[in-house]
Amino acid sequence: MFALFCSRQVVLLKSRRTQLGVFQQNAFFILKSFTSIGLCQSSEKRQEEKHSFTVSYLINSCGLSPKSAILASHSMNFENPERPDSVLNLLRENGFTPTHISKIIRVQPRFLLSDPEKTLLPKIEFFRSLGVSSSELPGILSSNPMLLARSLEKQLIPSYNFLKSVVLVNEKVVTALKRSARAFQFNVATNMAPNVALLRRLGVPQSTISFLVSNYPSEAFTKHTRFVEAVRQVMDMGFDPLKTVFVRAIQVLLKMSKPRFESKLEFYKRWGWSKDMALSAFKRNPMCMILSEEKITKVMDFLVNKMGWLSANIAINPAVLLFSLEKRIMPRFSVIQILLAKDLVKNDLSLSTILLPNERRFLEKFVIKFQEDIPQLLNVYQSKMDVLEIGRQSENVCVAEQL
Repeated sequence: MFALFCSRQVVLLKSRRTQLGVFQQNAFFILKSFTSIGLCQSSEKRQEEKHSFTVSYLINSCGLSPKSAILASHSMNFENPERPDSVLNLLRENGFTPTHISKIIRVQPRFLLSDPEKTLLPKIEFFRSLGVSSSELPGILSSNPMLLARSLEKQLIPSYNFLKSVVLVNEKVVTALKRSARAFQFNVATNMAPNVALLRRLGVPQSTISFLVSNYPSEAFTKHTRFVEAVRQVMDMGFDPLKTVFVRAIQVLLKMSKPRFESKLEFYKRWGWSKDMALSAFKRNPMCMILSEEKITKVMDFLVNKMGWLSANIAINPAVLLFSLEKRIMPRFSVIQILLAKDLVKNDLSLSTILLPNERRFLEKFVIKFQEDIPQLLNVYQSKMDVLEIGRQSENVCVAEQL
């Protein structure tokens, strides 16, 4: 009996020890869980404070809007302003205004964490060494922040070397940079090099290739297969590779989809041009195809409906569509109308005679030449006096002379 009692006590003791062990183990895990929660909450709090500091810095020091600052902070966080301050100081020392800085950081916020002396300054100095003025460089780089993200040795310098080999002079490289930063951002060997090689095989002069690359670098960088197709179309239309208009036509076709080009041909039909007339106008001046319908309508309405010119005359001289209606076309026709009314010029003047000469030539031929006969003519040309007002003044002079 005593043995049975002792046996039961041993079992109860073991059970209590087991329960105590389980309790101790559970207590350990509970304590560990609370500790983990506390650490997690502490970490989250620090991360939240870090994020809050970054957003505040982006707003107060970089000029970002709260919305832009929050978006930018998703890509990086910092709690020490030392590195960002050094980046901003470098930019300011090199002529970057708050507006320039805001544009750059909004697009590339991680620049704030870069080494300004090793990463940013060499690139700024590189572009300056090409001949980009200190006043122009901040505008170029703030409009194209990715230029500062490219490798100097692997991207920027090789791109410059290729462009220089095509356009030959630094000034034209800078022109290409100003017109499109793509000239320095993408691998020239992929598209521009084969595009240039194709033009050379066709016999396009070096000066014409240089014109395309420096003035229309985006088109020169077009995917090679699309560039080949545009060249084929231009060749089929009968353009001469030896003339600059050849690459102008390529540039226009690369800007326009085929449906958009066909749509523009149809639009010109509304003004009496046949398809052949429109294509002929395109061959004379390809730029007439990329004008907006509003621009075409305004010039056509003035020349055809108000001045009485045949639309066929405009098809022969499509360059006139490119001129400003207010600054060139209307002032010149105001002068011509007065000269015709006074019988000082013949009535057979062509559109090209009136609108194509440069400013100096037009003034010499149609204004200065007749200053003694009509002293107000320069004012008319400069849009300082209304044509009708001049007409009334002339009538008053005639009446006074008759009296």
